[in-house]
Amino acid sequence: MSWNPALEPHYPDATTLDAIDTIVVPRARDIGDFEVRRALPSAQRKMVGPFVFFDQMGPAEFLTDQGIDVRPHPHIGLATVTYLYQGEFQHRDSLGTNQMIYPGEVNWMIAGNGVTHSERTSAKTRQNPSSLFGIQTWVALPEEHEETDAGFEHHSEGALPFLEGEGKQVRLILGTAWGERAPVQTFSEMFYADVVLDPGAAIPLPQEHEDRGLYVTSGSIEVAGDVFEAGQMMVFRPGDAISVKAGPAGARLMALGGETLNGPRHIWWNFVASSRDKIEAAKVAWAAGDWAHGRFQLPPDDKDEFIPLP
Repeated sequence: MSWNPALEPHYPDATTLDAIDTIVVPRARDIGDFEVRRALPSAQRKMVGPFVFFDQMGPAEFLTDQGIDVRPHPHIGLATVTYLYQGEFQHRDSLGTNQMIYPGEVNWMIAGNGVTHSERTSAKTRQNPSSLFGIQTWVALPEEHEETDAGFEHHSEGALPFLEGEGKQVRLILGTAWGERAPVQTFSEMFYADVVLDPGAAIPLPQEHEDRGLYVTSGSIEVAGDVFEAGQMMVFRPGDAISVKAGPAGARLMALGGETLNGPRHIWWNFVASSRDKIEAAKVAWAAGDWAHGRFQLPPDDKDEFIPLP
């Protein structure tokens, strides 16, 4: 797609760091074979728009016969978003989905009232050394959609709006921004985009969304004369006109945000809900392990093991 003038930084950079509401430095944790950096939720910020969880996975390198093995586990009240820079993995869920995902594609799983899924490096990929680098996020569902039926969408790299020019490349993963709309069905207004900037290139943030944030995946950016390096998330004040400029090595960013929900969300383990009672009910259902008749089932082609309730 040709370049969209809406991506030109017509308005100036923020003149002071007052435009930044919050700066989050993710905490890193080792989950065995690779490192995860979690920016949301954090002590500084619980949500950005409807985004309630944000994890950077890797980068990680695996030897032959190695990979990730996230056993079947449940979710409620959210939609999961998987987007990869490098590598692949295999998503399987209780709806019967068996979907590979590769860089530039998106997997969108609606948990709603309840879904179970697993994520593993495929048997084919384990035959050789491999790598993995990507972002996983959770989007909290509006209260009226928290108990909707579970669902799954996969969209290829070519199906997502892509804009380039003037030293910028933008792939819109979710929602609306810069005059484009991604094909994923969402339940509230939001935007989520993979942004690559050449050295010195600048881009404005969409003004139509209430909450807006950036996560620097690689390189660095400059905002109001201050430099922010890879591994930092910035959340900006609503309403301010903001543009950011890439540093001397360029930058890769995840831009995210949208309308805020009607209230806070409770998070326990893999469950997100507007009330603690809904989480308690999900805990009881998963602990019961009634895969044949209960609220949760296991993926039909990955049902030999599961992650127990903590």
